[in-house]
Amino acid sequence: MSDLDFNEIVSLICKEDARYDKKAYCFLREGLDYAVKELKKRDAERSRQSLHITGAELLTGLRAYALEQFGPLTKTVLNAWGITRCGDMGEIVFNLIEYNVFSKTEKDSREDFAEIYTFEDAFVKPFLPRNPLRDGRVSLSQVPSI
Repeated sequence: MSDLDFNEIVSLICKEDARYDKKAYCFLREGLDYAVKELKKRDAERSRQSLHITGAELLTGLRAYALEQFGPLTKTVLNAWGITRCGDMGEIVFNLIEYNVFSKTEKDSREDFAEIYTFEDAFVKPFLPRNPLRDGRVSLSQVPSI
């Protein structure tokens, strides 16, 4: 499928379902490619087969791809596109399935994209400063007295 075809389909989808920005669909398509490549690197057996990934595998790949692309701004960028939870990514996937851009098996469902992670845990916490007292890495006896 050429990019022009994909962009035209996304425009049609967005006319019917305005919840998500067009950029969210492009991100998801690129993130799927990223997730598949990463899975094939880790699993030689899967790399020889036509690869179908689960919702949880896709969400894990999308998380890694998003963090690589946007770093500490990931949650802000995704939220700006209308993606505020894992389920939103599933909705985008199923919109693309309805237009035959992506395919699914009989086992695949929207529930596969249930909240695998929270956006706070996945996209905010990795960038918060470490607090050794809160993390339990330093005991109070190790803190110099004033």
